[in-house]
Amino acid sequence: MPELSTFAHLPPWHLLSYGTLLGSTIFQSFIGGVIAFRSLPRPQFATLQTATFPVFFTMQTILPTIMALTFPGARTAIGTRDVSGLSGVMHVTNRWAILIPIATMFITGLANLVYIGPETTRVMRLRKHQETRDGKKAYDAAPHSEAMQKLNSQFSILHGISSMTNLIGLGAMIWYAGSLVEIL
Repeated sequence: MPELSTFAHLPPWHLLSYGTLLGSTIFQSFIGGVIAFRSLPRPQFATLQTATFPVFFTMQTILPTIMALTFPGARTAIGTRDVSGLSGVMHVTNRWAILIPIATMFITGLANLVYIGPETTRVMRLRKHQETRDGKKAYDAAPHSEAMQKLNSQFSILHGISSMTNLIGLGAMIWYAGSLVEIL
């Protein structure tokens, strides 16, 4: 059984941050989001996602930062650890295995948090207003007004970019698992 003093060192905090990031990303992307989409009426689903995504994207931005700060460094032949923390992440020997995946996780989370997510929400709200003007839901069968067609196209593009950005971040998380195994 681990002692409390274990938590005075970097590896447990690094591992907890990574596990939380990977687990929440897989859950939101492939389980919770899918179940919500299938179970909730579209307006409630949109309300849920609008409330959930800022928290989710904040986690996807903060947790890689914590991972960089708590990077434990690799074990040396005598059982001590190499350069750890942010210095270890930035070390020339760790560029491809550590820095690139962690930076990719951070950048994809930040992009969804500060631009893609808010822009998608903005277009979703514009579609809602256009539904009122048209007297028809954005997801109803065609034909749609020219304004709604444009908004639907913008929403689809932004949603696709957000999804792809999220998958790139997830790919970096999975790539990082191989590096993590080697250093812990």
